[in-house]
Amino acid sequence: MPETCFLIALGSNQRHVRHGSPRRIISAAMAALEQQGLTILKYSATQSSRPVGPSNRAYANAAAVIKTGLYPDELLALLKSIESDFGKRRGQPWSRRVLDLDIILWSEGSYSQNNPQLTIPHTMMRERLFVLHPAAEIVPKWRDPVTGLTIKQLAAHLTAISPPRKP
Repeated sequence: MPETCFLIALGSNQRHVRHGSPRRIISAAMAALEQQGLTILKYSATQSSRPVGPSNRAYANAAAVIKTGLYPDELLALLKSIESDFGKRRGQPWSRRVLDLDIILWSEGSYSQNNPQLTIPHTMMRERLFVLHPAAEIVPKWRDPVTGLTIKQLAAHLTAISPPRKP
């Protein structure tokens, strides 16, 4: 496959014995992406956000645009492998985790697969300021292929209806 670009969301809300704080885990994850042969074209600053779901811990979140020759399902497998290298996810969905890597958008448009479950654009991205704010920092003009809106427009709309609170 020719090289294409993906928008990846990175998140952490649990310390790691080797890497330290969630902010440092985000930095280490960026390095791990590059070590696995992915080219990072752009990345956002790391931001703090309130947790979603049962976790009480604030998250460190960032976004990166990567370039790769991998297909979406191959990239997902690689991202899950990197997550696993940082530590197993325990407990229920949205609970604490050392590292979470999600494919948000793909330069080729939409993609859907059932096994493993993968939908691009990410089904929850339009509801998550912790994804949209870092993404808008680096790719404000990228468009959601479902709504046709830019990342900047999606972030502005969601901010207007649900202003961000300090973590």
